[in-house]
Amino acid sequence: MDASTQPLPTSSSGGASDALIGTVVDGRYRVLSRLARGGMATVYEALDTRLDRTVALKVMNPALAEDPDFVSRFRREARAAAQLAHPHVVAVYDQGETDGIPYLAMEYVPGRTLRDVLREHGPLTPEQALTVIDPVLEALAAAHDAGFVHRDVKPENILISDDGRVKVTDFGLARAVTNVTSATQGMLIGTVAYLSPEHVERGVADGRSDVYGAGICLFEMVTGQVPFAAENPLTVAYQHVNSDVPPPSSVRPGVPPDVDALVARATRRDPDLRYPDARSFLADVRRVRRELPPPRPLTTAPTDTLVVPAGLLPAGSGAATPAPRPPATPPPTSRAAPRRRRRGRGWAIAIVLLLLAVAGAAAAGWYLAAGPGKTVVVPGILGLDRATAEAELTAVDLTLTVASEEYSETVDKGLIISADPEPGSDARAGSAVGVVLSLGPERFAVPEVIGLTVDEASAALAGARLALGSVVEEYDPVAPAGQVIGADPPVGDSLKGGTPVNLVVSKGPKPVKIPDLAGTPLDDAQAQLEDAGLVVTVTEDFSTDYSFGNVISTSPGAGEKVDVGGTVELVVSKGPPPVPVPDVIGLSRGDAVITLENAGFVVSVNEPPLTPLDEVVLQDPGGGTELPYGSTVTITVI
Repeated sequence: MDASTQPLPTSSSGGASDALIGTVVDGRYRVLSRLARGGMATVYEALDTRLDRTVALKVMNPALAEDPDFVSRFRREARAAAQLAHPHVVAVYDQGETDGIPYLAMEYVPGRTLRDVLREHGPLTPEQALTVIDPVLEALAAAHDAGFVHRDVKPENILISDDGRVKVTDFGLARAVTNVTSATQGMLIGTVAYLSPEHVERGVADGRSDVYGAGICLFEMVTGQVPFAAENPLTVAYQHVNSDVPPPSSVRPGVPPDVDALVARATRRDPDLRYPDARSFLADVRRVRRELPPPRPLTTAPTDTLVVPAGLLPAGSGAATPAPRPPATPPPTSRAAPRRRRRGRGWAIAIVLLLLAVAGAAAAGWYLAAGPGKTVVVPGILGLDRATAEAELTAVDLTLTVASEEYSETVDKGLIISADPEPGSDARAGSAVGVVLSLGPERFAVPEVIGLTVDEASAALAGARLALGSVVEEYDPVAPAGQVIGADPPVGDSLKGGTPVNLVVSKGPKPVKIPDLAGTPLDDAQAQLEDAGLVVTVTEDFSTDYSFGNVISTSPGAGEKVDVGGTVELVVSKGPPPVPVPDVIGLSRGDAVITLENAGFVVSVNEPPLTPLDEVVLQDPGGGTELPYGSTVTITVI
C-alpha cells in the first residue's frame, strides 16, 4: 500500500514499532499509532493537543525529504489543498516539519476505502455505484471550480466513513508527486489503470482527466474489474491511448444502458468528447439515478450495515421508499337489507362515481403524460455549446433561452456555465430552460505606463483591473529618474484581472566613472569627458612631472563617479615652475657647474684654450634671475 496516494486508512491498529509513536510532533501532535506506511509517506493517528481532536498525520518519508524540489512542491500543493473546503473532501488542517521532514495534519475519517469495499463485497449494483460516485463528482466539481485538478482519482482515494459519508482525499498531492524522484515512479505505475490518455501520452491533465478517472472508477464499481489490465504497466497505458473503454454490460450483463452511456461519455479517448467537467457528469449521474430503484445497503454481517445510507441521496432521487400505507378499514355494513329501490339507486350512484373517477384519472393521466402537466428531466447540457444544447433540449420537448452571458475562468467561450432549471431536475414539457453562456476568461490589457511615474502607473493599472507588482530601478541614458521605462508583462498583453504587473523605473543616466587622465593632452582629456556628458573646467599649474599642456590631475579624482551633467575640473601643466639662477661668479669651473645643475639648470661652459685661473668670471643670465626649471645658464671661465 502506497501511503502517498492511499486514502487515510482508519483502522487504529498500529504496525511494527515506530520511533514516532508516543512522541509529540512539532510540539502539538501526539502520535498514537501508525495507520499505514508506503513508499512516499507514513500515516499516523494523532491527537492535536491544542484543539483536542484526532487527526491523521501524514509524514513524508526521509528519502523524499532530501529532495528540495519535491519538498517545495509538497508544501505548495498542501497549502493549495488546504484552501479547498468541501463536505466530500478530506480536509487539510495544518502543515509543518518534524526534524526537517514535512508533514500534513489531515481530517481523520473512521471507515474504509472504496478499494476495501470492492475487495470485500465485489461488484456493486448500479444504484449503489451511482450513489457512491455522486459525492465523488461533487468533490471534483468543487475542486475544478477552485482551479484544482486531482489527477489521481481511484478507489484508494475514495473514503467511505462508518456513518456512510463519502470523501475524496489527496487533493493537490498528486500534482506534487508525478514527476519527482524514482521513489514516486511506483506510484505512477500503480495508478496507470485510471490515467487518462492525454495524461499518459502528453503528461497533461485538466478537469476532463479527473472525469476520465471517475468514469473508470464507475466501470470498476459495477463490474468488479478495471477495463484495462496487464502485468506490464506500459501495456495498460497503451490500451488507454489506443482502445475505447468497453461498456460495463459487456463484462457484467444486466448493467443498464444508461450506466453504459455514462461510462462511455466519461471515458472518451478524445477529451473534447467527454463531459467537460465533473459537474456535467454529476448532472447525468443524478438523472440516471432517478430511473433506478433505491440502493440496498452493503452488509458484511446481518447487523453490519456498511455503506451509503439513503439520506446520502439528494431529495427526489429515489433515495427513500415510502412506507406502505395500512389497508383502509371497510365501513361497517348494515344488517338490515335495504329496500330494492334504494339498492338500485345506490348502484347508479356508484356507477356514476366510477365513471367520474375513470374520467378524472384519464384526464389526470393525459395532463401529466401528454398535457400541460407533463414533466421531463432536464438533460446534462453544462459545458455544451448553444447549438448542441438546443438539440439536447429539443429532444425532450424543452427550449433554450439565453438568460445572460458571463466571464468564466473554467468554461470556454460559447459553452454553457449553468442552467435553470438545473440538469437532472424536472421541468414542464414545452417550457424554456434559461442558460448562462460563457464569454470565456475575462482579460484586461496592460495599459500604457511607459513614461509615467510609479504613482501614475499604479493608478493606470488599477483602472485596468490589474495590480502593481514589483518595482525595480535601472539606469537609463535618456529617461529621467522616477519615470517608468518598462513593464512585465509588456504593455498591451491581456491578463486575468488582478494580475500583478512589474515595473522598471529609471534611475536616470548611469554616473560616469572618472578615468585616470594624468599626462593626457588637454584637448584629448576634455573631449573624453564631454563625450560622457560632463562639463569641463580648466585650471593651470606648474609641474615638474608633466609636460606643458598635459593634465596633471582631475577633480573629482580618478575612479570617482559623477552624475551626467556634473562638472569636472582639469588641472593642466604650465611646465616646471621658475627657479632663481645661483650666482657662481668667482667659483671654480667645477663648483659652478655643480651648483647650477643642482638648481635644475643646464650648464653651458664658455672657455678659451687656456684657463690658468679656472675661475668663472661671467654668467648669463646673472645670479638671481628666475628661469624655468631646466633652462640653460652659460658661464665663462678663464
